[in-house]
Amino acid sequence: MNQYPLWKYLLVAFALLVGVLYALPNLYGEQPAVQVSREEGGAIGQAVTQRVVRTLEDAGIEAREPATKDGRLLVRVADAKTQLRAADLLKRELGNDFIVALNLAPTTPGWLRAINAQPMALGLDLRGGVHFLLEVGMDTVFDSTYKRYARDLPRFLRNESIRYTRATRDGDAVRIRFANAEAADQGLSALRSEFSELDFREADAANTVMATLKDTEKQRIADFALQQNLTTLRNRVNELGVAEPLVQRQGDDRIVVELPGVQDTAEAKRLLGKTATLEYRLVAQGQDAGAAAKTGVAPPGTDLFYDRQGQPILLEEEVIASGDQLVDASSGFDQRSGSPAVHVTLDGAAAKKMFNVTQAHVGDPMAVLFVENKIETRYEDGKEIRERKKVEEVINVATIRGVFGKRFQTTGLSTNEAHDLALLLRAGALAAPVDIVEERTVGPSLGADNIAQGRLAVIVGFLLVVVFMALYYRVFGLFANAALMMNLVMIVAVLSMLQATLTLPGIAGIVLTVGMAVDANVLIFERIREELDAGNSPQSAISAGYDRAFSSIMDANVTTLIAALVLFGFGTGPIKGFAVTLSIGIVTSMFTAIVGTRALTNLTFGRKRRLQ
Repeated sequence: MNQYPLWKYLLVAFALLVGVLYALPNLYGEQPAVQVSREEGGAIGQAVTQRVVRTLEDAGIEAREPATKDGRLLVRVADAKTQLRAADLLKRELGNDFIVALNLAPTTPGWLRAINAQPMALGLDLRGGVHFLLEVGMDTVFDSTYKRYARDLPRFLRNESIRYTRATRDGDAVRIRFANAEAADQGLSALRSEFSELDFREADAANTVMATLKDTEKQRIADFALQQNLTTLRNRVNELGVAEPLVQRQGDDRIVVELPGVQDTAEAKRLLGKTATLEYRLVAQGQDAGAAAKTGVAPPGTDLFYDRQGQPILLEEEVIASGDQLVDASSGFDQRSGSPAVHVTLDGAAAKKMFNVTQAHVGDPMAVLFVENKIETRYEDGKEIRERKKVEEVINVATIRGVFGKRFQTTGLSTNEAHDLALLLRAGALAAPVDIVEERTVGPSLGADNIAQGRLAVIVGFLLVVVFMALYYRVFGLFANAALMMNLVMIVAVLSMLQATLTLPGIAGIVLTVGMAVDANVLIFERIREELDAGNSPQSAISAGYDRAFSSIMDANVTTLIAALVLFGFGTGPIKGFAVTLSIGIVTSMFTAIVGTRALTNLTFGRKRRLQ
């Protein structure tokens, strides 16, 4: 009556073995490490590895187990203090061609890594992660705004047939000189009516008007830029696949990004701080780019740029479409040439403009301008100096062979550049460049006490349950305790296999699971007692106890699981962490409390007539 077939015993043994193997990596700690990768992607060669090791050893830092993986070099160091010193030395030595980032390297033995057994990811409040403090370049925002008004205001005056002689950018203002006093009065009235967000005043020079942004408009633009960057950075973090990230505003021009349990800090650092976009422009016809390059002055209505071979190219000033008008982007390969390409899809307005331009300029060349903002670091007199550098280069010039609008592709990039550009365009353009002003690994937000108290809560809760079950149910209580231990092991194993992020609320979910896990066994054991009191034989009582308690156990756990799934679906941050561990604990406790304890009971009492 109370005998399992062999396959059920093997199933329990297999589940226990897998649980132990995949929970085991969590017993090994993590070691501070410095990670080096190339700015533009690509593998780290042996020469770079030797250079890194030599730099550290010359400074008296032991470079432990240098290893390259997925194009990145990871060097372990002794402690966090040494890690910061090593990172600073390598930044100075390697320069702007390499990204030096902080990381934590697990010390899992090789035989466990061979079966892909990894420790679970811990949140910022337990183990920490990577903390970035980004400063938004508001000067660039207002610079772009005034440049736009320097084009829009003259265009409006021309459309209104109001005569002006010159319109130029003058610092944080736009200066417009009119032909005469009558035109100045007419223009001032029209401009004030159309551009209410600008403050217009008469300049010292005759018939001249100065246009500046109102304070309320400045604040609105700054808030919009910061909010746009917040949204874009969240999208980029989601593209990186980071669990439970924190992206929030700090002050008027800074953003905090915290990435718990992140594995590739260099990739995160490279993509978060990078601003890259595309501009599609017509190549200026009938103009001498060489002469413009010599004088450094582009003819009116054109801009001077250079291609990747250093050749000058004159492009029309008007932008047909830009990266912020893309609704989708993906990297791939050109079907004809096989070269890397970025496949882009424009929004409605940009697609219409592209269609009209290509229809009118079939046979003319069109260029793709790659625009990127970088932060370059140099050292003078031992001081770190950061400079924002804008790189603009023509990556492709192609003849318009036919009319197109919404969907097309861009070539002229390397494989890594195409992948990164597609990711950045898909995540959205940054409204302003950001500068990483602080980077550090984050310890527990409430200190080491949080970890100790969380561990203590699990241990105390577990021991109290174990003692109670052993005293009250005796042998059956020992079975329940063994299942409870197995349940804890399986929870940790599942979290490790899923690489879910464990936070302090997640530990609370585990503590709750410890208390709930024995509920099923209490129901079963009490049912067995009732059957024995009713005069049934021990074997019948055991069988009836498990069979008749099953429906109640199932109902109670399913309803709790539904509640946990609702918490996960509608909650954020800590609520999700609690819901994840609770959901996993419910599923594993169902297995261990019913199947696990039944296996132990059958092995112990399956052939006995009396219960001892």
